[in-house]
Amino acid sequence: MDERDRRAAGPTYPYWVLERGLQGLTTMRRAELDGFVSRTLGGRAAPSAVLDVPGDFQNVSFVHLPVGWVGEWHESPYPQWVVALEGRWFIEPQDGTRVEMGPGDLHWGGDQGTDDVGGGKGHRSGQLGDGPCLLMMVQRTR
Repeated sequence: MDERDRRAAGPTYPYWVLERGLQGLTTMRRAELDGFVSRTLGGRAAPSAVLDVPGDFQNVSFVHLPVGWVGEWHESPYPQWVVALEGRWFIEPQDGTRVEMGPGDLHWGGDQGTDDVGGGKGHRSGQLGDGPCLLMMVQRTR
């Protein structure tokens, strides 16, 4: 099986992309992680599907959002992957949509350099429900 065949047979996983859309407004869209290749993770471990993420990463943070926390209008400080580990949270981009996420949901924050619309740049976000939310952020260098 050549590289192309191994990629075609790999899994796909959905995630959310927060980005600057048409007319300068931030928006969210669904995308798919794909391009996994079969390889071992080392030693005698059986092969598994692996997708390496290119780029230079500067920071990994765990973020605790207490009950009631709201992050008013702000841009993602760096292009970043955000994974919900526990609890629920939301993102509201400038186009008026609202996406709610929970454990296992993945999101790419790429809303740097957005326009100020009605006094806000980027997006709003916040905690949902009766319990806190734990996020893991993996930030790229710009």
